[in-house]
Amino acid sequence: MPVSTVEPVELAKAYRLLNHGPTVLVSSAHGARRNVMAAAWCMPLDFDPPKLLVVIDKSTFTRELIDASGEFAINVPTQAQRALTVAVGSDSGRDRDKFAALDISTFTGDTVAAPLIAGCVAWLECRVVPENHIQSQYDLFIGEVVAARADSRVFSAGRWHFSPEHDALRTLHHVAGGAFFVTGPMTDGDGD
Repeated sequence: MPVSTVEPVELAKAYRLLNHGPTVLVSSAHGARRNVMAAAWCMPLDFDPPKLLVVIDKSTFTRELIDASGEFAINVPTQAQRALTVAVGSDSGRDRDKFAALDISTFTGDTVAAPLIAGCVAWLECRVVPENHIQSQYDLFIGEVVAARADSRVFSAGRWHFSPEHDALRTLHHVAGGAFFVTGPMTDGDGD
């Protein structure tokens, strides 16, 4: 991914990075340990400050790292990263570093320690908003988005704009059993 295409996203428009319902990769880190997992249940929650919701099962290593660090990152993978998305969603990182085992390239974010995954089209750095009841009862985490960026080839001026020349950058949408849809053609609408 050309570094020149990664641009900051205004926090007031960060919700638009998730509003179309993509499958995401949740990355986390604490101390010398790090992990990444796939999650199909992630959505925007609020605008100011921007917040999102993500389900992270209590049995996962990602959850252990998030509980310890109080932060995580949401990475929005592409159609070209389908195999990677399935791989990180099918295996635990508790006994091995998935980043090393799967040769996942990362870069450092602005605010949180969780690694950001190269090749994705959007990244949201989040701090956990403590809500112990919903975390323990429903495995539901609220994250306050403290930094956001996107690949300007497909997201700029606060909008997604997938085009045929960037088909490999279309986002994934899990529909069950390892099957995915990808983002389709845009239909312009009125409004902001």
